Amino acid sequence: LEHLPMRGVKGTTGTQATFLELFDGDHEKVKQLNSKVCKAMGFDKVIAVSGQTYTRKIDYHILSLLSGIAQSAYKMCGDIRLLANLKEVEEPFAKNQIGSSAMAYKRNPMRSERCCSLSRYIMSLPPSAANTHANQWFERTLDDSAIRRIILPEGFLAVDVVLNLLMNIADGMVVWPNVVQKHVMEELPFMATEVILMECVKAGGDRQELHEAIRVHSMDAGNVVKGEGK
Repeated sequence: LEHLPMRGVKGTTGTQATFLELFDGDHEKVKQLNSKVCKAMGFDKVIAVSGQTYTRKIDYHILSLLSGIAQSAYKMCGDIRLLANLKEVEEPFAKNQIGSSAMAYKRNPMRSERCCSLSRYIMSLPPSAANTHANQWFERTLDDSAIRRIILPEGFLAVDVVLNLLMNIADGMVVWPNVVQKHVMEELPFMATEVILMECVKAGGDRQELHEAIRVHSMDAGNVVKGEGK
């Protein structure tokens, strides 16, 4: 909330005219009322000039922040799903949990899948807020109301679910070091070629010629690995 401004006590159209009438034209009292209300609501910043409503671009910024959380969550859970497919990691799995209704042996990463699904929905919300802001006529048009009642609360609710899922996943994550080591050792000969290249250059070799020789041998070795399963 330290960065979020409140519209404050502005009256129906933002002019504070009704409050000036109430306080017999005393501008200082109107300012004090505005400040006290905003502080009571937990806001440090106040929108200086507004119309009937605060600018709907604020909604866009809020949903963009939620989208940023969802983007990180999706990236994390997407990587977990890929690593689970390699059997390097597993998310929490209850004793009697069903991994797949069709295939009994499977341990589908359902929490990560759910997190990605909800995150994709959250990431779709900022454009709706952007369109709402852009399509406001003059001070405001009432076509902003219905969509805001959906995207704002649902955005926060969805992020709440995503964060709870992430805590659950992180709390019970299982890593299988032997599987990780097996995959590293399979790729180690190829990864070592960079060190070989540097040592050959140190010894006076031509880098481009060495690179081409290593590339050819690496491609041949890769074809053996893929073609013969070695």
